Amino acid sequence: MALPPSLDDLEALTREAWDGLPQAFRALAGSVVFRIQDWPEEDLLAEMEIDDALDLTGLYQGVDLTQASIEDPAPPTPMVFLYRRPILEEWVERGDIALPDLVAHILIHEIGHHFGLSDEAMDALLEGEH
Repeated sequence: MALPPSLDDLEALTREAWDGLPQAFRALAGSVVFRIQDWPEEDLLAEMEIDDALDLTGLYQGVDLTQASIEDPAPPTPMVFLYRRPILEEWVERGDIALPDLVAHILIHEIGHHFGLSDEAMDALLEGEH
């Protein structure tokens, strides 16, 4: 029996997805840091009013580029969190997408928040691809 992808495996997939994005996009994203965790923190779920941790596959944390100002004191480093167990659950439940593609989709979605895009705006953009 094969073991499920580890945190290191998901980190490698995230790096591959990031490296596969156009250089101009990566340059605009700046110094975003990626964190791969098994699960979102309980206090975060409570703050976001999410009852089931499986409902959160990724999260952007930071000041998006539309809100950033040179007058602000040093803002916290923008971070993208990817949550392994919810991602694996979605991957298994869907059964219609390769894991690297799902990780790339979630990563791009969260980077979209860094650029100030709402979930609705990103959904509309993704719908336009089909």
